[in-house]
Amino acid sequence: MRIALIDSGIGLLSTAAALREARPDADLIVSMDPDHMPWGPRTPDDITRRALAGARAALPSDPDAIVVACNSASVHALAALRDELEPAIPVIGTVPAVKPAADLGEPIAIWATPATTGSPYQRDLISRFARDVPVTPVACVGLAEAVEHVDEAAVEQAIADAARLTPPTVGAVVLGCTHYDLVGERISDALGRRPVLLTAAGAVAAQTLRRLGTGPRTDAPRTGSLTVLASGRPASLPDAALSYPAGALLALPPLPAPSRGA
Repeated sequence: MRIALIDSGIGLLSTAAALREARPDADLIVSMDPDHMPWGPRTPDDITRRALAGARAALPSDPDAIVVACNSASVHALAALRDELEPAIPVIGTVPAVKPAADLGEPIAIWATPATTGSPYQRDLISRFARDVPVTPVACVGLAEAVEHVDEAAVEQAIADAARLTPPTVGAVVLGCTHYDLVGERISDALGRRPVLLTAAGAVAAQTLRRLGTGPRTDAPRTGSLTVLASGRPASLPDAALSYPAGALLALPPLPAPSRGA
């Protein structure tokens, strides 16, 4: 089983790590776009072009599914990707965990990029899934970029700024950018470890396996390979990725496949 993930940068790590944990035997192809990152501030048409380029770069690896492990690309490019690739290759998008957060029945906050905060897409999610609970949108200025570049001082400052904008009454915080998953522990610390943090990585991994007609096999041998593409070029995981537990997990070499007589 081969699964490709696309994003402009290392935000895809959390979803890739969730897939690696669920299916250690799956081959993963991570298609990043360092030549044109970040995607978030780009126009919808430009984001769509970049996402299509990332998916097309992965096609020679013959993926069984393609995961759009980026909130911005899921908003703007998912329809175009599905038009081009489905039904031959399932395409799975990333949706912030607004519904499960609202289902807890307490006030929630949504941490997202400035471009996503207040967007029609986010307003629609709130209208559909969180109409009955108070919602505080929090624009996390510079956090995704700081995480991407492992700028520790900038990460701490951006988290502190967002935490100050988060009401102490919230029971859950939705992480609306995949980059934020990589610093979830620090976000939780800044919020006093009281609100529940909800990310999309596990749900996206589970949906990917469902679309492939299978499920998790956490006890499978860790034989899955990792292929890295950087704007279409063969590459290795960037040093920044190895700074986070999800990247370190993906960097582990696969175990030898068991012999037929074993």
